[in-house]
Amino acid sequence: MKRRSFLSMSAAAGASLWLPRAFGAGDTMEAPWRDAANAPVVPARGYDNLLILIELKGGNDGLNTVIPFADPTYYALRKNIGIKRDQVIQLDERTALHPALQPLMPLWRSRQLAIVQGVSYAQPNLSHFRSIEIWDTASRSDQYLREGWLSRAFAMRPVPAGFAADGVVIGSAEMGPLANGARAIALVNPAQFVKASRLATPVSLHERNPALAHILDVENDIVKAADRLRPAQGQPQLKTVFPGGAFGSSIKTAMQVLAASDSLKVAAAARAPRGQPSSGQGVAVLRLTLNGFDTHQNQPGQQAALLGQFAQGMVAMQAALVELGRWNETLVMTYAEFGRRPRENQSNGTDHGTVAPHFVAGGRVQGGLYGAAPVLARLDGNGNLPVGVDFRQLYATVLGPWWGLDASAILQRQFEPLPLLRA
Repeated sequence: MKRRSFLSMSAAAGASLWLPRAFGAGDTMEAPWRDAANAPVVPARGYDNLLILIELKGGNDGLNTVIPFADPTYYALRKNIGIKRDQVIQLDERTALHPALQPLMPLWRSRQLAIVQGVSYAQPNLSHFRSIEIWDTASRSDQYLREGWLSRAFAMRPVPAGFAADGVVIGSAEMGPLANGARAIALVNPAQFVKASRLATPVSLHERNPALAHILDVENDIVKAADRLRPAQGQPQLKTVFPGGAFGSSIKTAMQVLAASDSLKVAAAARAPRGQPSSGQGVAVLRLTLNGFDTHQNQPGQQAALLGQFAQGMVAMQAALVELGRWNETLVMTYAEFGRRPRENQSNGTDHGTVAPHFVAGGRVQGGLYGAAPVLARLDGNGNLPVGVDFRQLYATVLGPWWGLDASAILQRQFEPLPLLRA
């Protein structure tokens, strides 16, 4: 059986698993990240600082999410789908949020929510498949890279061996930024995962097909890691109430993974020799997906429902992370393949565009508006907004200030981190 066929079968069974690197990687991290004046920005705790990525799959319409309500051009471009001025949630004299994002306002008022506007990249590609590949690999638009940007990070500085996995992908078979290198678990259907993926490796297979035998061995190791991440029988359940629907279920699963990994850390600490620290928080990255943002037709109702799910999910996620004592060590960041065009189309929707705003939240986030506010009088020849912030600046913020890594080596170019974090 060919490796590609085997991995396709795994995905069809409900779990995609990648583990090219062996368990037992080193535990050391870079020194704390410093700014241009050589002052530490955030005490670097390495991979004990958790990253949660939320993919807004399909390309969210930014102008109806973070709304330039004071610009009359906005309503001229969106006569039918523009959010009425008396319905928006005003943030300042010119910027507002979609009314479905009302649940996020406590985070905003406590300055634990940052909004980065105008995010894209040079020469943007408007194909769903190619553009998300660019985001996942942190490549240029004319460059094709195989490994995800997180896989490259973990190859440079491995996640400690005490962690059950580098990352967990929930609700999708696509490994995205964890592809081709990360020690990652994909829980497409968490209830079926362990049963569907429990594989045996006959001894004779090592002689007949060593490559396949290695893949099976690796997969069995990941299955064992997933077993360790499943909540133990009798473990106290989270008190947080999670919203319904697929996205709410994914968030609940993600928080259960963290709760289980935290109980493992306590158990490991109890077994460790006195005075010797035990490493491991379970995982360094969680990635969730909220589907449905490709709103070419009848956008208003669809987007309102999706943004409502996102906002309610964020509130539940924050509550669970506070309950677990992890909110101050967590950075939540949205991303998507692209945004939408400023001008509405004839089907009460929007077509593929370039820039979009993205949300960053956490207990150590310096909240507020960042990036480039849309100037609708300066659209390019294709009717799109120019790029204000390269998306790799978001990644550089994670890699440098958040994790203490050499972002320029991983991203293959120098990108200035954004001042989104406070010490």
